Amino acid sequence: MPELPEVEALAAYLRERAVGHIVERFEVSSFSALKTYDPAPSAVAGLPVTGAGRHGKFLDVSLGDELHLVVHLARAGWLHYRDAFKSPAPLKPGSGPIALRVRLDDGSGFDLTEAGTQKSLAAYLVRDPAEVPGVSRLGPDALAVSRDEFAERIRGRNGQIKGVLTDQEVLAGIGNAYSDEILHVARMSPFALTGKLTDEQITTLYEATRQVETDAVTRSVGQKAAELKGEKRAGMRVHARTGLPCPVCGDTVREVSFADKSLQYCPTCQTGGKPLADRRLSKLIR
Repeated sequence: MPELPEVEALAAYLRERAVGHIVERFEVSSFSALKTYDPAPSAVAGLPVTGAGRHGKFLDVSLGDELHLVVHLARAGWLHYRDAFKSPAPLKPGSGPIALRVRLDDGSGFDLTEAGTQKSLAAYLVRDPAEVPGVSRLGPDALAVSRDEFAERIRGRNGQIKGVLTDQEVLAGIGNAYSDEILHVARMSPFALTGKLTDEQITTLYEATRQVETDAVTRSVGQKAAELKGEKRAGMRVHARTGLPCPVCGDTVREVSFADKSLQYCPTCQTGGKPLADRRLSKLIR
């Protein structure tokens, strides 16, 4: 799933390529992806692209002075920028992986696509991003909080640190992949309890969060949209590296599987050398 760094990079790419151009057509192929009906998609035609930014993991494209196209790419969604489209014909409903298309006045534009059969990509055409339920519930941005606010947010939600870090109402922008990376840099178990973290551990976690997310943004911004996924994979220390050596200590990166996702960690760096049991068994091997 695209997280804070990738969404920030996509926004930067749109600021570079799309801002200043006029929307020629806004086409909807997957009607389930567009979650709003007022304003109508036809209201976008003729409006300039005036900006691009993000709210946590939501991409926000500003259209004219009043409208916003807000998109959550979910697990399998992506943005593909086209210098030119093969055909001027409008999209037909159910056009493969393409959910939405924005055509611009110079012939370029972008597609919002989603692979797989579990369609979760969500787009909202709104006058105010706060009208989007997911945006209105977001906590402060993970890169915008001070150390003290970070501590307050983390300690204000009891639970295992992995789950709290990825709770978008606590901090916006951190997902499954970068939370694995943050916890590895902080040398902290994903199942450490927030209520038991010392001030020193909180400071270490805060600094790790800023380091990991800032480094990832730096690597990502400036990359072409098509290159971002590869850049993300190349920069990972433990996430999606099960069975490979930890780049810090050489121990084997291990995995904990859940029903619909997994996490990766290094036993030596994070759990005192003790492997964690599969959480479907809800136990820690001691």
